[in-house]
Amino acid sequence: MRDDQAKTLGDFLKTRRERLTPESASRRSRTPGLRREEVAERAGIGVDWYVRLEQGRGGRPSRATIDGLARALKLNRTEVNHLRGLAASPERPAFILETPSPALVRVVGALLQPAYLTGRRWDLVYVNPAANELFGGFPDAGGVAANLLAFVLTHPAGKDLFGDGWEEHARRMVAHFRVAYDAWSHDPSFTALVDLLRRDCPPFSTWWKAHDIREASTGVKRMRHPKHGWRSYDYATFQCNEDPALKLTVHNPAPD
Repeated sequence: MRDDQAKTLGDFLKTRRERLTPESASRRSRTPGLRREEVAERAGIGVDWYVRLEQGRGGRPSRATIDGLARALKLNRTEVNHLRGLAASPERPAFILETPSPALVRVVGALLQPAYLTGRRWDLVYVNPAANELFGGFPDAGGVAANLLAFVLTHPAGKDLFGDGWEEHARRMVAHFRVAYDAWSHDPSFTALVDLLRRDCPPFSTWWKAHDIREASTGVKRMRHPKHGWRSYDYATFQCNEDPALKLTVHNPAPD
């Protein structure tokens, strides 16, 4: 297991442990959440090993250990899958910006609804005309050209797009991105993006430290269209069969 992956796994375990409330209300502790000893006992593993896992020194845990930790930490399905992915720690090549096929670009470009294609790092690899109009052309943010996360979190136009709902939407985006980042934390392209967000988005460091994760979802966004003003949009994200690294996001006007 790479050092960066072991550290990420340890941080994930620590944040989940600190969220749990001790069963004994009489126990007082200077630190939040359960003690490491309690987690180890619940998971059926040695305390010393659990401590090393949190410190990023425990090596690769077995599937049985992961399952025990998932039960002990009361992880939900998304968190269990994420923990298993961290423990698997597959070797990955250097990150290369994705390129959609011409046919995929034509299909997305023909959609009347605002739609765009993003890669693993949330780079915007194609934006259709309707999305360009809605988002104002996605100007560069912090020196990063056409990155959705950098645009929404650091660019004034990205913040104005969501108005009072910006923080809620931004935190949700960070939790979605964290899943991808944990798999690519070794890559300079990903760490450079996180460094930029730390620098140019003051709340980002607090959100990042929480290590929240979410799966891509459907939902409703409230956004300010340059021509039509405030409107609600249903949105959904789809994985592309031709390249699983690419995701298609489509927005459709919803009743207010």
